[in-house]
Amino acid sequence: MDLSTAVTLNNQVKIPQLGLGVYKSLDGKETYQAVRWALDAGYRHIDTARIYGNEASVGRAVRESGIPRKDIFVTSKVWTTDMRADLQEEAFMESLRTLGLEYIDLYLIHWPVKDKYAKTWAIMERLNRAGLVRAIGVSNFNPHHLDTLMETAEIAPAVNQIELHPYLSQPEVCAFFRSKGIAVEAWSPLGRGRLLDDPCITEIAARQEKTPAQIILRWHLQHGNIVIPKSVHKDRIRSNADLYGFNLSETDMAAIDMCNRSERFGSDPETFTH
Repeated sequence: MDLSTAVTLNNQVKIPQLGLGVYKSLDGKETYQAVRWALDAGYRHIDTARIYGNEASVGRAVRESGIPRKDIFVTSKVWTTDMRADLQEEAFMESLRTLGLEYIDLYLIHWPVKDKYAKTWAIMERLNRAGLVRAIGVSNFNPHHLDTLMETAEIAPAVNQIELHPYLSQPEVCAFFRSKGIAVEAWSPLGRGRLLDDPCITEIAARQEKTPAQIILRWHLQHGNIVIPKSVHKDRIRSNADLYGFNLSETDMAAIDMCNRSERFGSDPETFTH
């Protein structure tokens, strides 16, 4: 197991299990450098979104990296306002142009906008069949959202990207989606940094001679989660990838599982307003 470790999705596309997230990374030098540092460190998975406003820098870093395009996995997402305005296809094509790429590897519905996500999904299915996106998925979906989607969907989502960390481990949601063959991907896998001082995690980190972030990310990997920790710091990007020379014991995994508080640091899919 190393940085090349991938999860095989339900359409047989492989997604690297560890990626770099660029949420709130500034467009321009900050995002460009972060992506280049990540690619230089061996990352092959970059997660962005239209609403992040940094697709141009992500695309430029990918194109200028010298790494074959087929070896880099790029994710983007359709934003809520484009869904409400019925501009889903236009938004996708704009993301593709902004990225400067011929295709996107994974395209997600960013939030389950009521009365819009089923129509959005039908458009994404067409884009998938046209070869413009290799896999399509959802983000911030609860089980009932999937049940509604699948009433009309012809292609099952490949991924559900949700807020997921030791304080919000969502075991029932994860089990439900995995039972449907849908991979689980964690956004905010470190709980926006708020878990790094947790006594349980710091004790394990001290014993393993690892950072708290490495312990949390290793916990995700051993649970089978796809993870996209965000950083714009070269040393932290490299440190976050140093996850493959150690394992957490069953006892340590169970101890971290017990940290769950069902505590969100982002919006709730049932009450979001953006």
